[in-house]
Amino acid sequence: MRIHCVLVMLCVFLSIKSFSQCCGGGGGSPIAGGASQGVLLEKQMEVNSNFQYINTNKFYSGNKPDTNFLDNYNSKYVYTRLAYGLSKNLTFSLETGYWLNKTQIGLHKVDTNSSTGIGDLIIFPRYDIFKITKNSKQTELTVGLGFKIPLGSYNDSSKHILIQEPVLPNEIYYSTKTLSVQTSSGAHDLIFYLFFYRGNNIKKLNFFANAIYIKKGWNPIGEKIGDYASVGLFASKTFLKKLGITMQLKGEWADKMQLNKTVYLNSYPNYNPEATGFRKVFIVPQVSYTVKKLTFYLLSEIPLYQEMIKTQISSQYQMAFGISYRFYLADPTKKSESESK
Repeated sequence: MRIHCVLVMLCVFLSIKSFSQCCGGGGGSPIAGGASQGVLLEKQMEVNSNFQYINTNKFYSGNKPDTNFLDNYNSKYVYTRLAYGLSKNLTFSLETGYWLNKTQIGLHKVDTNSSTGIGDLIIFPRYDIFKITKNSKQTELTVGLGFKIPLGSYNDSSKHILIQEPVLPNEIYYSTKTLSVQTSSGAHDLIFYLFFYRGNNIKKLNFFANAIYIKKGWNPIGEKIGDYASVGLFASKTFLKKLGITMQLKGEWADKMQLNKTVYLNSYPNYNPEATGFRKVFIVPQVSYTVKKLTFYLLSEIPLYQEMIKTQISSQYQMAFGISYRFYLADPTKKSESESK
């Protein structure tokens, strides 16, 4: 089960992390991970790190391709997750990441915006409601409640130089970068999570399902990214005890963003808040390979259907690869030996 759960969780949190409307380039979310969607074993520790890449130059109006308003949007993100099994039913994790770049290239290479920096901190406990093993079959139901704390910038600006007449000095001014390249939304979010697992340890065939809902908060400048939800269905198979293949069908929905009325009193935003919100369907092939306590994994999200509110940049290329390492902080056999005495 471990091979597939690593991949399943990565796909779940790849959706949560990359969610950024207003030409956000695809994706759906702020966590991105690589651990079991259920819980870790008691006193088990996991360190996970991965690299995520998004690139797109496609625009949609509704569910139809449309004229490009940008040449390209791309991002590179390094994600790190630390998780610990506090008990056999409860796992606690801390998750964060760093944007190597978030770049929006304007049409004909004009008006390019880019940023780098830390993203958000996610506090994400998960609890097993029940876990039943009968013969070779296992059934598990897990719930989670996460909290996103913004660490990155939500109002970063860029410097511009206005060339004046030869007799006048050049004028320097600053403008706020577009929302799509900010390293954080600047808001505190709540993440609701549900996971169901059904597997056969002999046939090495597993089925998963999950649901995520992110309740977005307001940032200090009066912006609220639309709430986000996703549902995923998974099937996985283990080959030669080390190689895992997983296929996922994932649906995503995002609501339109909202602006406080006071935003318009200062200036009009450099994006269209009405051109936000979407519905998408992806197929996600995933592969992993385990060597002792290390699991290496690779996945790609392939869009099957996209429907945008008004005209927005859409999903095109999304991939992630990384490594997960699990170990025990204490010998789990010592507890069982002491309990038997």
